[in-house]
Amino acid sequence: MTPLRAQSDWPPVVVASVFQTGLNLMRDLLRHDVRVVGVDCDGEHEGFRSSYGKSYLCPNPDTNPDEWVAFMIDLAKQLGAKPVIIPAADIFVSALGKHADVLKEHYLFHQDSVVMQAALATKEQQYALAARYGLPIPRTTYVQSRAELEAFAVETRYPCLIKPRHQREWDALPEGNPLRGLKLTTADSSEHLLSVYTYTEAQRPEVVAQEIIAGGDDAKYCYLSVYGEGSRRLGHVVVHELRCHPIYFGSASIVEPVVDPEIATLCDNFLRGMGYVGICEIEVKRDTRDGTVRLIEVNPRYSGTGDAAIYSGVDIGWLHYLDVIGQPVEPVEATRFGFHHITLQRDLPAIPRYVDRGLLTWSEVLEPYMGETAYYDFDLRDWRPTLATLKGCVRVAGGVVLRALGLKRKLE
Repeated sequence: MTPLRAQSDWPPVVVASVFQTGLNLMRDLLRHDVRVVGVDCDGEHEGFRSSYGKSYLCPNPDTNPDEWVAFMIDLAKQLGAKPVIIPAADIFVSALGKHADVLKEHYLFHQDSVVMQAALATKEQQYALAARYGLPIPRTTYVQSRAELEAFAVETRYPCLIKPRHQREWDALPEGNPLRGLKLTTADSSEHLLSVYTYTEAQRPEVVAQEIIAGGDDAKYCYLSVYGEGSRRLGHVVVHELRCHPIYFGSASIVEPVVDPEIATLCDNFLRGMGYVGICEIEVKRDTRDGTVRLIEVNPRYSGTGDAAIYSGVDIGWLHYLDVIGQPVEPVEATRFGFHHITLQRDLPAIPRYVDRGLLTWSEVLEPYMGETAYYDFDLRDWRPTLATLKGCVRVAGGVVLRALGLKRKLE
C-alpha cells in the first residue's frame, strides 16, 4: 500500500524555486508530514512570504554556478540528512542536470533522469525527441543564424511563431528590448519574422521557429504525470485548457480534468519510449484542421498547471517523493472531475481580452466560477501570498473599469 504520511526519520525535501508553483508543492508535501524547505535566487517570490516552510535565498545557478553548488552542499549539511531535491522551475532543472555528479553525494534524486530532464528543458531537444518517439509536432526549426531563419521564412505558413530555447534567455535581454520577458512572439510575414529576430540575434541567436497549430485556446490540453523507476507510470491526469494569458499563446488560467485516452496514450508512449522518470507536464493542442494532437511544449518538472492534479486525486509531488526514497507506490488515476482549477492573476487580465475580441460573452466568462473551483494562487491558510494575489486582482479590475469608462466617453 502507498504510505499516506511520512515517518519522522524519512528524508526532508528541498524544493528548488519558491515561486507560487514551488510553494504549492511545498504545501502538498507538508500535508503528508514531510519536512520541506525551499530555495530560490529571486527573493521576491511567494515562498519568502509564506507560512508553508522556510525558504532560503540562494545564488543564481546560471550566473554563479560554483557559488550555487557550494550553497546547496552547505544546505544539505544543515538539514542533517541527505534530502530529496525537486525542481519547480527550468533554471533549477538545468542546474541540477549540469551539476548532478557533484550533488548526488549530498541529495537524493534519480541521476539519469535529471540529466534527461535538463535536455528536455530546451525546446530543440523536446521537438527532436518528440519526432523520434511518435508525438506529432508542428513544422519546427531550431535556428542558430539568420540564414537558417531565412530558409524557414520562405517555406513556412503564416502566421508563425518564434520563441527562445528557455524563456529565461529572453528574460535576460537588455532593458527596453521588446522581446524581454516574453515567452514567444508571432509574425505574420517573412519580413516581420526577420525583423523580430533582429532583437535577439546579437545576444541570443538560438531560437525555435514554428508553424502555429490551428485552433483556439480551448483546443489545448495538458498531460500531468509522474513516472517512477523503470519509467513506470505512477499517476496521471489530462486537463482541458479553457483560457490562458496572454490569450492564444500564454499559460493556462483555467483548466478542468477530463478523460481523453488519445492524449493520455500519446504522451505516455512518448515518455515511456525515452525511459522518462520523474514529474512531467506535456502541453498539446488538437489541430482544428485535421484533428491531430500536436506538441506545444514539455515541462520536465513540477508545473503551475500541475497544481490541478492534486485536486483530481493524483498527488504528483508525494508520489515522486515516495519513489525517490524507495517506498512502495501503487499507480493512481484521477478520481475527481467536474471542477475548474483557476489561476486568478492570469485569468483576470485575460477576461477583457476574450470579451473585446468576441471570443467569449460575459456570462461565458463567469461560468467556470459558478461551480466547484480550486485555486492556484488563492489560499486563505497562507494569507500573505494570497493578499498579494488579491491586490494584483484589484489593480487589474481597476484597469478594466478605467478602460471601460474611457471607451464610454469616446462613444459619447
